[in-house]
Amino acid sequence: MSAKHPIIAVTGSSGAGTTSVMRTFDQIFRREGLNAAFVEGDSFHRYDRAEMKERMTEALTSDDHTFSHFGPEANLFEELEELFRQYAEDGRGQVRRYLHDDEEAAPYEQAPGTFTPWADLPDDTDMLFYEGLHGAVATDKVDAAQHVDLMIGVVPVINLEWTQKLHRDKAMRGYSTEAVTETILRRMPDYVNYVVPQFSRTHVNFQRVPMVDTSNPFIARTIATLDESMMVIRFANPHGIDFPYLLSMLHDSFMSRANTIVCPGGKMDLAMQLIFTPMILRLIDRRKQAVAG
Repeated sequence: MSAKHPIIAVTGSSGAGTTSVMRTFDQIFRREGLNAAFVEGDSFHRYDRAEMKERMTEALTSDDHTFSHFGPEANLFEELEELFRQYAEDGRGQVRRYLHDDEEAAPYEQAPGTFTPWADLPDDTDMLFYEGLHGAVATDKVDAAQHVDLMIGVVPVINLEWTQKLHRDKAMRGYSTEAVTETILRRMPDYVNYVVPQFSRTHVNFQRVPMVDTSNPFIARTIATLDESMMVIRFANPHGIDFPYLLSMLHDSFMSRANTIVCPGGKMDLAMQLIFTPMILRLIDRRKQAVAG
């Protein structure tokens, strides 16, 4: 953690809604005139698309059915922690981008599924914003979470997460239900050991709960929309949270526990604006005081 160089990390698996959260934070940063350094979690995968395919084939050949994008073997946990440590210390660090498709790859004249070269972060940023799988990761070898000032978890209930993955992979990648199911099962050990524990370290969790039947995600024809969902928002430390104000601003919301507020899923963006704007401003005030001192 750092007063001069704060770090915000949004953690959640693919399809959890972290990209939408990133857009919300981008709006807050622009509105408040803040210059944030954005870091994509995909850029800390160990292998590019072709290499990952090769490693996956090698793993299956050696009867390893647990190798996945979620674990340390396929990610640069040490480098991620070093980025957080260095940024917290002096506002510097090196990052790269993972180019997902032709549109992202074209400006770099590279193939999709590859990484750009490592490059220095821009100078004079107000904070670092990470979005990806491992913003609060901690293992017996690394502890990236210790350097983060505000950790946010975004996670749907597991059946909704599987429904989203099934629909996306079948529609966008042409996978069969059986192939997607195999991927889910292969990722499960790493998901349980490296992704799930992060949500016990986060300061705020947003969990989307569908209000429709998702009991069998493998046959679901549609994905529950935000309007068909409720958002469970849990604060690790409710001290200083103005719950009466949030309840008045988020129509049809209620408190289910002393540290938990529940609101309609369609209010997710508004809830984040209301909750995180004052938190970000406190980080900036602390930064200004530290720089001035």
